Amino acid sequence: MQLLAAFALYLAAPALSSPVPPTQQPIGDAGFKIPTVHESAIMARRILRLSPIGTLSTNLPSSDTHAQEFPIGLPDYIGDCDPKHPGAPTVLAMNIATTFRNVAAGSEISVSLRYEPPADTERKFTVASLPRFALITKLEDISAEEVVDGDVVKCFTKYHPDAKWWLPGNRIHTSRWARLVVTGVYWVGGFGDRAYIGWIPVQEWNSVTEAEIDALRLPGEKQ
Repeated sequence: MQLLAAFALYLAAPALSSPVPPTQQPIGDAGFKIPTVHESAIMARRILRLSPIGTLSTNLPSSDTHAQEFPIGLPDYIGDCDPKHPGAPTVLAMNIATTFRNVAAGSEISVSLRYEPPADTERKFTVASLPRFALITKLEDISAEEVVDGDVVKCFTKYHPDAKWWLPGNRIHTSRWARLVVTGVYWVGGFGDRAYIGWIPVQEWNSVTEAEIDALRLPGEKQ
């Protein structure tokens, strides 16, 4: 965790007003080390925990008259709400939504997330210097029993209070609970002289503990 703290402090050091762009400033601390793959996995899991929105990417079907099989990414509600499958984002899949229609037509699905520091943080960061990543996933329904046992509704509506209007059984749209089972993780932790960039093995993603997620603070996060 000391290395993660050092990484966060390093990112927090340069402000946008610096005469040298912060993403080009040399690493002055000879003891600085690029975070390991596992430490990067912890950061990614922390970002998932904090993220209410993810960009879900699918391919349009071959029958689409405008852009056959073209990839399309759309923001959607997500939540880290699946205690039996930690690290698998929870979604409220509505049959009418483009993303889930594409999956029903045979498309693969991935989700992209990025870390956004709190708006009131004193330091300002360039987007390019901050972590972001993509999860290669498979959509899998969550059973009614798992929804109850895992308090999925309570967790998801804490992220998204307005989602109560679209819960399964609503009168507006047909919906169901689903998880995005992670089969691959591609991580860009920032710039390559100070962050890991590359694939994170799924076993590393799954091995991150709740204690590790809770202990980590990303740049700009309050203790």
